[in-house]
Amino acid sequence: QVQLVESGGGLVQAGDSLRLSCAPSGRTFSSYAMGWFRQAPGKEREFVAAISWNGVSTYYADSVKGRFTISRVNAKNTVYLQMNSLKPEDTAVYFCAADPNGSSRIRASIADYWGQGTQVTVSS
Repeated sequence: QVQLVESGGGLVQAGDSLRLSCAPSGRTFSSYAMGWFRQAPGKEREFVAAISWNGVSTYYADSVKGRFTISRVNAKNTVYLQMNSLKPEDTAVYFCAADPNGSSRIRASIADYWGQGTQVTVSS
């Protein structure tokens, strides 16, 4: 079955905020690095953010740094992406990812597990 399930997407105006959630199913991901990617129509999948298994280290794409925050609550087996000051160029399908062997694999877009995506649309 699906291992990662994203939620929280929607239609917002520029400057608004959204919080995406990724709730794994079927197994615990508490010891996995996790992250977020996005893909806009006609574009390649783009790295957004990643977090280490224990939440100590975080990484962000330059395009979202200072606006987005990735976090996790391992006791709830959930990872979040808080998105503030949204821009039209943030419009995309957002995917969560997980890998047992470190955030570098997520940043390299070779994570072992992927969700099905949630749509974020930001109007100007």
